[in-house]
Amino acid sequence: MGSLWSRTVHPPTFPALDRDLTTDVLIIGGGLAGVLCCHCLTRAGVDCALVEARTLCSGVTKDTTAKLTSQHGLIYQRLVKEFDRETARLYYEANQAALEEYRALCRGIDCDFEEKDSFLYAMEDRRALDREMEALEELSIPARLVEKLPLPFPTVGAVCFPRQAQFHPLKFISAVSKGLPIYERTSAREFLPGGVSTGEHIIHADRVIVCTHFPFLNKHGSYFLKLYQERSYVLALEDGPQVEGMYLDGVGDGPSLRNYGSYLFLGGGSHRTGRPGEGWNGLSAMANRYYPSKKEACRWAAQDCITLDGVPYIGRYSPRTPGLFVATGFNKWGMTSSMVSALLLTDLLTGRESPWAHVFDPSRTILRPQLAVNAMEAAADLMTFGERRCPHMGCALKWNPQERSWDCPCHGSRFSEEGKLLDNPATGDLS
Repeated sequence: MGSLWSRTVHPPTFPALDRDLTTDVLIIGGGLAGVLCCHCLTRAGVDCALVEARTLCSGVTKDTTAKLTSQHGLIYQRLVKEFDRETARLYYEANQAALEEYRALCRGIDCDFEEKDSFLYAMEDRRALDREMEALEELSIPARLVEKLPLPFPTVGAVCFPRQAQFHPLKFISAVSKGLPIYERTSAREFLPGGVSTGEHIIHADRVIVCTHFPFLNKHGSYFLKLYQERSYVLALEDGPQVEGMYLDGVGDGPSLRNYGSYLFLGGGSHRTGRPGEGWNGLSAMANRYYPSKKEACRWAAQDCITLDGVPYIGRYSPRTPGLFVATGFNKWGMTSSMVSALLLTDLLTGRESPWAHVFDPSRTILRPQLAVNAMEAAADLMTFGERRCPHMGCALKWNPQERSWDCPCHGSRFSEEGKLLDNPATGDLS
C-alpha cells in the first residue's frame, strides 16, 4: 500500500539538527504547508528554519489527490449563509491567489502541472447545485452549469470552475525545497520561552509556526475541540479512460475522479477516523461496476482535519500566544490551503496587512453545531472501556481492520498494530 506519488518520487533528504540554532522564525512540520511557508519566508528575506520529526512529506502530503482548485465542494453557499458575502468573496480570492501562485511557480518546475476544469456534480438532487450557482453568481465568481459529463454513471449536472489545475505534489516539493534551511529527524519536543527544545538542542526563535497537520499543543487554542479528522480512500486504475477534468460529488457518495497520465484515480469512502466506514471496499465495488476491465495499480488513504465551519485555521495560534502561529484544518483541500497559509503567514510575519486574515483567524467564534458533536463524542470515547488508550488525551482506541491500525475516534491519532505512531496529534508511540 502506498500512493502513486511516493512510488514514483522520493523527496530530497536533509540533515538532522546537530547543534543549537538561532533563527527569526521556526517552522514545525515538513509537509506541503511547512515547506511553502519556508519557501515564501525565505523569498521575503526572513531568516527561518524548518524542523521535521521524520522525513520530508512523510505525513499526509504524500497521500493527497493533488487537485489545485478554489472549488471546495458546496462551500460558497455555506459561507454566504453562515458568514456573509464579503467573507465568501475573500475566501475565493485567497484560494484563487494560491492557484495563481502555483501556476507561476510551476512554469519553472517539472511537476506534471496540468490545467484542468473542476466539476462539482450531483447524481440525483440538483437543487444543491442550483443554490451553489446562485451564490457564485452573487459573488461574481466565474463558473457555469454543465448538463452532460463524460462519466460512466448518470448525473443531473455539475458546477464547473474553469482553468483549475492538478500536479505531482512530491515532484513539486522536491524542487521547491532545494536549498531551504530544513532539518529532518528533528522533533520539537518542548516549547520554551523564546524557543523550542528538541531534547538534544535548543532552537532560539521569537516566532514559531506550527504546521503539523493537527496542532499538538493542547493548552492553547482548544484545537482538540475545534477539529476532528476523517479518513478517505483512493484507488489508482491502470489505463483508465481520460475524464478530461477533476470531479467531485457535491451532494452524495459518488466518487471523486481525476487522471494522472494513464491512471484514473477514484476517491471516496470518507468516514470519521476511528469510526466504521466502507473504505476501499466501497471504492472497489465502484471500480468493478464502472470500470470492470481496469486493473488496480495501487491504493492508499488520506487523513484530513475538519474545522467547525469549513474554513481553515490560519494565523495566531491563540490570543495568549503572540509569537506562535498555526496552519491547520484544511478540510480536504490541502493543496490550495497550504499555499494560502504560506502567503497569509508571510504577510503577518513581515508586517504587511492581509485582507484574508480575519477570514481564516483561528480565534473566530467556535459557536457552531459541530462543536457540540465533537465534545459529546470525545466525552463518550473517554468513558469507553478499552485496554489501548491514546496518549494524546486518553480516548479508547478502535481497531481498523482494513488498514490494520489502532485509530483514535476523538482526535484522529493512529498507531500501527505494534503501537508505532502513524498520525498525530499524539506525539509518541503506544507504551
